[in-house]
Order: sequence, then C-alpha cells, then structure tokens
Amino acid sequence: MTIKHNQQIQHNHFRKDWQRRVRVHFDQPGRKQRRRTARLSKAAAVAPRPVDKLRPIVRCPSIKYNRRVRAGRGFSLAELKEAGIPRKFAPTIGISVDPRRANLSTESLADNVARLKAYRARLILFPRRSGVHKKADSSKDEVEAHEEGGKITRKVTSTLPIVNEAKEKAVTEIGRSEMPKGEEGAYRKLRDARSDARLVGVREKRAKAKSDEATAAKK
Repeated sequence: MTIKHNQQIQHNHFRKDWQRRVRVHFDQPGRKQRRRTARLSKAAAVAPRPVDKLRPIVRCPSIKYNRRVRAGRGFSLAELKEAGIPRKFAPTIGISVDPRRANLSTESLADNVARLKAYRARLILFPRRSGVHKKADSSKDEVEAHEEGGKITRKVTSTLPIVNEAKEKAVTEIGRSEMPKGEEGAYRKLRDARSDARLVGVREKRAKAKSDEATAAKK
C-alpha cells in the first residue's frame, strides 16, 4: 500500500524484539588469537614440510586483466611430464596437480616447468624409514647437512614467489627503428587492404563497363 497525503507510515511495528536480531563482533580479538594459534599448530604438525603447496603461474582471464599473473589451481600433466615428475608422486611432495588444465602456449609451459625444476632442486626428501633410502629420496649427505644446520622453509610462496612485472616494463612503445623490415607502414597497409575489400565490387563493375565500351567502339 502506497503512502498518500500526510505521508503516514503504514502498519508501524516498532515493538519487536530487535535486540535478539542484532549481531555484534566483540569476539574479534579472541578470534584473531584462535586463528593465529591454529596456524602455529598446523605449522608444527606438518613440520618440516611447508604449510602451503607449490602452485603454477597462470594468466588472469579477460582482456582487462590478462597482463597479470597469479597462482593457479595446479600444474598440468604436460608440465609434470616435461619436468620429469610422476603425476601420482607430485601431490606427495607438496605439488598441486590439476589434470583438467591445458597449456595454451609454450611460454606458460616453459615457465611452470622451470618453476617445478627449481622447487625439485631445493626439495630435500627424508626417508620414511630410518636407514632405508629409496630412489626419489635425497642422498644421505644432503639429509645430514640439513639436519645439522639447514633452514626450514615455512611457506613455498616466500621462497618461490609469483611476481607481476611493473606496468612500465610490461608495456613499452615500439619505435620505428625497432620494427621489422617492411612493417613500417603497417597502418597504411591495413587501410589499403580494408579499402580494397570494400571496393572490390565497384571496381569490378567499373572495369566490366569499360571493357564493354571498348568492345562496342571496335564494332
């Protein structure tokens, strides 16, 4: 029902138990402390492993954001194969795998393969059973050197960060001297090609009329 004339409020229910429906956030400091405690307990539970997993570098979707890179869901099977890491072994050493993802460019494949190889070179795999070394485990010397004074990485993102290039470096203007030979007048070529495609019918008609006039003049 609409308001009319003296703008009275219809059916004014102002005596409801509103205090029961109000939510306050006085527990924010306590929640902050609980979150911090949970993070520390998780790090202690998974130590000496890092708390996060290695994720690939992917491009953001859409024309507006595709100049930016971010962390993806997981590495593709082609990237794992190129890096020489079995797909079932990868999740056990802290590498995220996304079997649905496909590489659409050789550049992204090369970048992520290099990321996997850098991670694998830094990784130290302890044997599951003391004194029993398997093929994928690190050598005995590496394990002993790490136990003596090795530094433990808590986060993979701090060791292998994903960094976006500065806008000034990512987008640069190409000078005329830097252009390939024969491509200096690219704009003029595009305009000429567009004009030729637009006027092809008119020019054919004109040439046909001219040839008909010449044939009639000979007769």
